[in-house]
Amino acid sequence: QVQLVESGGGLVPAGGSLRLSCAASGRTSSTYAMGWFRQAPGKEREFVAAITWSATSTVYADSVKGRFTISRDNAKNTVYLQMNSLKSEDTAVYYCAADRWTVLTGTQPVSYWGQGTQVTVSS
Repeated sequence: QVQLVESGGGLVPAGGSLRLSCAASGRTSSTYAMGWFRQAPGKEREFVAAITWSATSTVYADSVKGRFTISRDNAKNTVYLQMNSLKSEDTAVYYCAADRWTVLTGTQPVSYWGQGTQVTVSS
């Protein structure tokens, strides 16, 4: 079992920045790929970014490429999402996720989710 706890959400003006953190605990949590997803009101949850357990590979949704950066510190069992140049359309609940790389970047159900953290970008 893996537990994920997000933090760092909040209200930020358009063009601003936020850094989300996700602390993982549980058996083998540091060997999973980690990712971020988001869900805006009235919309489906969507993929944002993912990083392999070794941090050698990352992938981003086109909508955030060049603005968001995912990273991880396995010594702290923590994954981060640095969000710059935020837009109103980035407003959503952001969820941390852990699973195999093929699951995070594919269509299979993800095994582990955090509780989510709200990000609101004011225009």
